[in-house]
Amino acid sequence: MSALETLYGYLPCVKVPRGGEKIYKDECIYCYDTPESEGGLFVCLKSYMGLCHLHVQKFYEKFPENPIYLHLKRTKIEISGAAGGGETDDPPAKKPTRLAIGVEGGFDVSEEGRYEIQEEISIVVMPGYESFPYPSIEDTPVQIQLAIEGILKSSGADKQSAVEAWDGEVRQVSKHADKLEQLDNGVKVPPKGWKCSRCDLVENLWMNLTDGSIACGRRYFDGSGGNNHAVDQFRETGFPLAVKLGTITPTGADVYSYDEDEMVEDPHLARHLQHFGINMMSMEKTDKTMTELEIDINQRVGEWATIQESDKQLKPMYGPGYTGMKNMGNSCYLNSVMQVIFTLPDFRKRFFEDYDLILNRAPEEAPNDFTTQMAKVGYGLLSGTFSNPPEEEMAAAAAAPPAKKVQNGITPRMFKTLIGKGHTEFSTNRQQDAQEFFLHLINIIDRHSRGTFNPTVSLKYMAEERIQCVQSGKVRYKQRSDYLLSLPVPVELADNREELVVYETRKREKESKGEKMDPKDLVRAKLSLQTCLDSWAEPESIQDFYSSALQARSVANKTTRFATFPNYLMVHLKKFTIGEDWVPKKLDVSMSIPDELDLEHLRGKGIQQGEEELPEGEEPPMEEPAGAGAGATAAAATGQKAEPEIDEGTVIQLSEMGFPTEACRKAVYYTSNCGAEAAMDWIMQHMDDPDFAQPLQIQRAPAGQRPEPEGAAAGGPRAPESSSGLSEEALTILEAMGFTRGQAIRGLKATDNNLERAADWLFSHSDELDTMPMDTAEQESLPAQAAPQVQDGTGKYKLVAFISHMGTSTMCGHYVCHILKDGRWVIYNDEKVAVSENPPKDLAYLYLYQRIQ
Repeated sequence: MSALETLYGYLPCVKVPRGGEKIYKDECIYCYDTPESEGGLFVCLKSYMGLCHLHVQKFYEKFPENPIYLHLKRTKIEISGAAGGGETDDPPAKKPTRLAIGVEGGFDVSEEGRYEIQEEISIVVMPGYESFPYPSIEDTPVQIQLAIEGILKSSGADKQSAVEAWDGEVRQVSKHADKLEQLDNGVKVPPKGWKCSRCDLVENLWMNLTDGSIACGRRYFDGSGGNNHAVDQFRETGFPLAVKLGTITPTGADVYSYDEDEMVEDPHLARHLQHFGINMMSMEKTDKTMTELEIDINQRVGEWATIQESDKQLKPMYGPGYTGMKNMGNSCYLNSVMQVIFTLPDFRKRFFEDYDLILNRAPEEAPNDFTTQMAKVGYGLLSGTFSNPPEEEMAAAAAAPPAKKVQNGITPRMFKTLIGKGHTEFSTNRQQDAQEFFLHLINIIDRHSRGTFNPTVSLKYMAEERIQCVQSGKVRYKQRSDYLLSLPVPVELADNREELVVYETRKREKESKGEKMDPKDLVRAKLSLQTCLDSWAEPESIQDFYSSALQARSVANKTTRFATFPNYLMVHLKKFTIGEDWVPKKLDVSMSIPDELDLEHLRGKGIQQGEEELPEGEEPPMEEPAGAGAGATAAAATGQKAEPEIDEGTVIQLSEMGFPTEACRKAVYYTSNCGAEAAMDWIMQHMDDPDFAQPLQIQRAPAGQRPEPEGAAAGGPRAPESSSGLSEEALTILEAMGFTRGQAIRGLKATDNNLERAADWLFSHSDELDTMPMDTAEQESLPAQAAPQVQDGTGKYKLVAFISHMGTSTMCGHYVCHILKDGRWVIYNDEKVAVSENPPKDLAYLYLYQRIQ
């Protein structure tokens, strides 16, 4: 049979891309091999899944309806002189006009001009790897040609995901630019010598493009910056656009729209500046742009160099467990957390040791399967396949200093896209809080581990809360589960308080004279971890506590202890707080961290002899105040609490302090519009919530009824009943979603055998499923021995890893992690992995302790 006849026989297995499909042509869906790997990459002409030479056979055996593939093999050859750094005739790089990667007007991260790419393309038919060169085959079937050309011309799923992640950060043209009002008030702005019109600041100045007034900008997280006078100018006049003086060059400047609350583009900037006598073509940049400033204000004295150990020549590490992770654009928070997570034995067992088993069970669209992508990351980090010395190092080991020898590592873009899907923060390329991501990751893993081995149990502990009514003396004990021990950082108890007072006094004196402290004179607060633990263990006063013993409001004291101790304890220091001037800041502290920790004295003991429990009873509903209005009356009539309007002024006030807008809206809503102070208290109490920055969702339902999910009102798909009254098909679907059979039975019974509502019910009650009483059918569905939900043992621990943050805010900066391996500390700084010479334990943010057996 001729090649042409063979290919015609596979036309039913070929699908031509129509646009919008995800085409995985950049990386294997099961590992991190690419078209540049030794075996190249095989792209299925029907499902568009990309497979390496090792995994294409496995994929075909599982999905035999996909027998024909496009084989891509690329070889990069460096162009002589392209990377030499000498003078060339090439034009300067075009200035980006939008904060994006790989799109028109964005940052160009291509290697075009540095390498020559040699590409080999062929058509491969499984199972025998029968290969046909392309396009040399005469009269290749048109359908196959169209499919191949569509794949080759597509941007690829990885690049598409990267662009989508940046889309939220595009600088749009301001809606005010075209018709901006400019006053003929005779104002002419000189080319230098500027000063705020409301204070004495001469830096961080913004000129309003309507009236030409000059005012200082916002105050930064660390207390530096301006005095918010440019914001005050907008509030008083409503003039929306301002340009940052000192950033004006012939190619543009920083323009901010206070009305739109974001950095914008002004296509008529030259004309708008000329109105006030500023010749844009003759201006030179004298101040930092906002992007440069974001980097600059994070260069805290010694912090970056100390945490990254950048002042030392560190020995690079390679092999299993020493694989780096490339930064995909502010993804260092993810990289650090994943490196630490995969040092835990239970996570290695679930997602690495069972790697082959997971692939055998993986669906066809593996990029959308969380368990498969977790296993892919585990394989990438722990197999050693992607942790090899650079070729130049193997060729000449002494030719370059150790710092220049960087492995390729892995780029977990599929995983980042999947775990961030639907999340307002983790779906972007903005910097995030590693602590929030850790909790988000644990929550997702726990959700996908129902009915199977759950590695998050090794981190889970039960906290015991004891609440005592001060007036009656009666107590109430309750337990809650947690995966993180969040400790306060009481700077007021610093060991070097006197030294800090002297430093702050000198700093204020210099600032009053317009001078700045020498960075070398910085004094950090010094505390011990034990001080933080003692502060956490102190009783907390609860004002306005409803005492069921008194049937009235009183004051109570709450203390928290450990009911159980996990195998691994993640400790979080609350370094991000609010100063006395209400400005968010990061506490710059140096901690004394013990290598071993004994927490046995913090173990809870439950109710003690002689203690009397508070009687059971719910707090009565609050009476509506007189004159509450028709809204309150209508709410009372329906049995619902009146919903307050959200005061956008308070939301803006909180947002200007640096908190996420959605968190501010929730704070105002849940404090019933009681003002900024009450909302700030709510924020401080909920900053550690995994959904802190997610949008406010208000569900409405008739009194006494649980809110229906979307589509439930219409009935939704109802599973066909079996003889038992429950659909076997529905049970199977719910079990495939990660729930046990008993939980699936419970969900269907609670929702009248409605599959869609049952799934919603189970997810919304996920925290209660393990404690709900089971009926006979559910008990019979359980295995003989159910796995324990928490582990317990001695409260003695040793430090095995820590994650450090550099910068003034979780919204910017950089993360690295240090892990104790084989008796030595190793630093993981994105793709750089090396032996640590001086692990900076005193400056870390998250600490992982392992139980000492």
